[in-house]
Amino acid sequence: MTSPIIEVENLKKSYGHFLAVSGITFQISSGEFFGLLGPNGAGKTTTIGMLTGLISPTDGKILIDGHNLGKQPDLCKAKIGLVPQDFAFYPMLNAKDNLTFFGRIYGLRGRHLNNRINEALEIVVLSNHIKQPVATFSNGMKRRLNIAIGLLNSPRIIILDEPTVGVDAQSRSAIFDSLKELNKSGVTIMYTTHYMEEAQTLCERVAIIDKGQIVRLASPSELIRKFSDPVVKIELNNRVDPPLYERLKTIGPLAPLDKTGRWIRVKSANPAKTVSDILGLPEIQKIGIQSLDVTKPNLEDVFLHLTGHSLRDNER
Repeated sequence: MTSPIIEVENLKKSYGHFLAVSGITFQISSGEFFGLLGPNGAGKTTTIGMLTGLISPTDGKILIDGHNLGKQPDLCKAKIGLVPQDFAFYPMLNAKDNLTFFGRIYGLRGRHLNNRINEALEIVVLSNHIKQPVATFSNGMKRRLNIAIGLLNSPRIIILDEPTVGVDAQSRSAIFDSLKELNKSGVTIMYTTHYMEEAQTLCERVAIIDKGQIVRLASPSELIRKFSDPVVKIELNNRVDPPLYERLKTIGPLAPLDKTGRWIRVKSANPAKTVSDILGLPEIQKIGIQSLDVTKPNLEDVFLHLTGHSLRDNER
């Protein structure tokens, strides 16, 4: 592993009596593609805010490329490009005017600014739309423009918060290709997403954060390997009550219920027996099932087992 470009030690953030981030510690290597995953309210946005200097920590230390963010904020921020989830541009301007405006905020001028605009647009495949009003852009094009703005200052680190929300498959593929090329060129990427398949495909390591704490940090393949048995998934017609949940736990390693309370997920080395045991329960027969599936585990199964939450807003 190369030397760390981001070092976080015992990072905390409290709002009154509420502890949003509870003493997290991790490192991101230079050139790594790193994922930060967690359900809504887990502390992801607060963590990103502290890493970019937008939120002051209550306690802890952040080093960016060896420099203390609290003591040398300008030096650290110059190394970071932030791509927020919300669109951060002026829709009535065209792409070039937007990039010119934000480039000047970065202190870029003249030929250097024009070169950076052209390079950023080429990276996100928007060069042919440089004079087009952004209001006429598709959602995917707007997402790519958001990324281009975050690249203007030639950052060593780019932090992306949900960069593919609401985009079509073609735009998502274009975003992936751009990020992979950036990463190959040596740019460190920190990535949050509600789409587990993205994290599983793109990220070298992922940190799963829940209730302000990191509950696991490893490569997607390592996490999945620890949950190598097939997963039995059964959707019921009604919610599982606490007594039934306790009975189900005796059948096998049972994931916490999701917010609907109707999904049973059991890790099992013998799926046929597990299915038979579950369907043989009188309570299950009374409730009735809507669907049943047995699958190989993926990162979403691991996430559900660890947190009991869905990563996606629109989870069943």
